[in-house]
Amino acid sequence: MPFAARILERTRPNWVRCLFLIALGITVHFPALSGELVWDDASLVRDNPLIKSPLLFGETFRHYLALDGSSPHYRPLQNISYFFDYLVWNADPFGYHLSNLFWHIGSGLLLYFLLLRLLRSFRDRFSERPIAAAAFCIALFWIVHPVHSAAVDYISGRADSLAFFFACAAWLAFLKARSGVSCLGRYALGVFAAALALASLCSRETGCVWMLIFLVHLFAFDREQTWRPKMIALAVCLGLVTIYAALRQLPSEHLLSSAAAPLPLVERSFLMLRALGDYGRLMVFPANLHVERSVRSSMLLPFFGVIAAAALIYGALRKGKAQPIRVLGAVWFVLAFLPISNLFTLNATVAEHWLYLPSVGLIIFVTGACLELSAGRPALLTAAACVVALIGFSARSFVRSSDWVDSETFYSRSLAAGAAKTRFVLNLAQTCAAKKNYAKAEALLRALVAANPSYAMGRNALGHLLLEEGKNDEAEALFATTNQAHSAAPDQPRNWIAALNLAYMKYSNNDAPAALAILEKARADFPGTWRLISFESEILRATGETEKALALVGEFRASHWWHCAAAIEMARAYSQQRRYVEAEAALRRASWLDIHNVESLNLIAALDLEQNRLDAAREAQQQAVRRQPDQPQQYFLLADILEKMGRHDAARAALAQVHQLQALAKAN
Repeated sequence: MPFAARILERTRPNWVRCLFLIALGITVHFPALSGELVWDDASLVRDNPLIKSPLLFGETFRHYLALDGSSPHYRPLQNISYFFDYLVWNADPFGYHLSNLFWHIGSGLLLYFLLLRLLRSFRDRFSERPIAAAAFCIALFWIVHPVHSAAVDYISGRADSLAFFFACAAWLAFLKARSGVSCLGRYALGVFAAALALASLCSRETGCVWMLIFLVHLFAFDREQTWRPKMIALAVCLGLVTIYAALRQLPSEHLLSSAAAPLPLVERSFLMLRALGDYGRLMVFPANLHVERSVRSSMLLPFFGVIAAAALIYGALRKGKAQPIRVLGAVWFVLAFLPISNLFTLNATVAEHWLYLPSVGLIIFVTGACLELSAGRPALLTAAACVVALIGFSARSFVRSSDWVDSETFYSRSLAAGAAKTRFVLNLAQTCAAKKNYAKAEALLRALVAANPSYAMGRNALGHLLLEEGKNDEAEALFATTNQAHSAAPDQPRNWIAALNLAYMKYSNNDAPAALAILEKARADFPGTWRLISFESEILRATGETEKALALVGEFRASHWWHCAAAIEMARAYSQQRRYVEAEAALRRASWLDIHNVESLNLIAALDLEQNRLDAAREAQQQAVRRQPDQPQQYFLLADILEKMGRHDAARAALAQVHQLQALAKAN
């Protein structure tokens, strides 16, 4: 047997192919595993109160993904997936990146097995070997394609892979239910498939597109099923969409009106051609990847869009053995492309991660074209081209994955690749400021504000930077004008920051009444904003008005029972009034709402010490140590309690643990 044939024979088992998919998927995305939290990761992961406790699983269905109402995305399963990362990894980004990679590679494996089943319906045209090879190549190119970086290397982009994973699993469960299992097994698998499909819907809105692709394949391509099971499947899908629509009514947040007015149909049609041209170009030549894109001003992209549309139509109509496969790929792509084509109003004209599902259709289409070249020199040239393309895509994915190692690298490279200037310049400046590179940050922000004088976020960031640099007068003037200009515009996210910063400056200058007046007005303009409420409560407690602080925070907690920080703030006010029982009850509740939170346990220990309840204080602090066994501060507090109890040996043991942790930190 020739060498090439032996290699092909040895890679025929599915487990060998799966290992290869896993290995290559890990390799091309390996650089991002050591990456930090970037962009929206801070709000969706680090600061997200809904991912901190299993008690909040049900609550996630009552909220949009962005708690400030800045986005209508309804993705409760994404938040639940973050909880399991938080449970295992706490704040370590490595674990979150690892989970993203798991969901992506898992989706690729499920896609491989799904395509094995779907392409076998064309076994009257092809034998088993080319069908299996085609399914493997499609999954392989899909896993390594660099256009998916924003859905894999970016922690906040996980929704795409979650929806993909659950939808693929649901389709496979449906196919398994009709293949030689008992009646009870069919019902069980059917219920399981429906549950997985609902999970896909609750992961991302593309679950609806998956359902549409499934139904079109079922009615137009599946010749094995009779009409009765097809109609049952249709009824179940309609029922699931109805349930999903009902779940979307649960959130009570006020959505901010950030959507632009619909464009004329002619302009939307040109945008659709531009988007098609850009997506086609990215699939073939993914050179300048930078997440946020705009195609409004491009003159060449409509031409590329016409070429892409013509290629799809020609490939679908051209006769040949693989025509049904090309038609399947074209239909898959068109169904997944239409919702992102700009025929409907979107928050962007083009986004790379939106190709996560449509790209499958394009790769199926190209594979169908390659299958026509079954022998001879054209087949060898095609195989060589595929190998070169695979190596090129893998290398580009590896480089693109390294963009996500830290914020400064990501924003700098994105700007160099042509990303939208405003947001990326702002984020780069804030990253530089966090690293104490004030000169670069100030230069970026001053240029940004000069070019966009009405951009509230840029003015706020510049004011905060000036405050950090000690330029208080200029900062206060900037905050004042920004607050005055934007306090009457509560339809934009985070416009309240100017008021918060201005209040902070007034309070720092010992003008508590002025700070309270600013915060009270800001709360009226931006109701339910915890940062404003928290700071106002802090000032009220400091000025002895604890009853007002309790009323303020209590009103917030009435509709935000799940908010850990609010429970802690209530406890501080109770403690100041020496209402120890109520304070401890609030702190206990806070400790349940965040499984890694130690602040609540430290405060319980302090309350118990104040009441001379030494055993209770020790127990609370030991629980804090169990939650953060690698933090020296927790052992210091425990040692202090043990000393007060007269347990000097145990206190010395706790301090020895501190020294050991400090030695480990120096060694690393």
